[in-house]
Amino acid sequence: MDPQILLDYLPKSDGLLATWQLIVATMAVFNTIQNFATLKLTRRLYTGVPSSSITGLQARTFAVWTLTSAVIRGYAAYNINNKTIYDMALLSYLIAFGHFTSEICIFRTAKINLPVLSPVIVSTTSLVWMIRQYDFYVSR
Repeated sequence: MDPQILLDYLPKSDGLLATWQLIVATMAVFNTIQNFATLKLTRRLYTGVPSSSITGLQARTFAVWTLTSAVIRGYAAYNINNKTIYDMALLSYLIAFGHFTSEICIFRTAKINLPVLSPVIVSTTSLVWMIRQYDFYVSR
């Protein structure tokens, strides 16, 4: 198979932020499937509560949020210069950062471990990147 065929589907824009958005969106789709399929990995996130309190309903709700964020970030990957979509993607990272930070620091349902650090690092990195590069990508 010609690799150019796959490259043709990648976002076309200056810089790497659009490609990053696509990578994060793709990872979110896999996380969505995981949340619908099993509680095992979700329970690794919320280790500050008994594992029995993490239910299928909670995992499916988390899956729907994750899928919603994947759609927003996927749109941002291919429309990185659209202010509205850029802002929505940026805010989706802020919401994710707020969620995981509050679960760690306020509600204490999550403890600092690799499964929690991953979304915190992705959301923080993405937020900083998007804020610093706002004028580069968005024409006001």
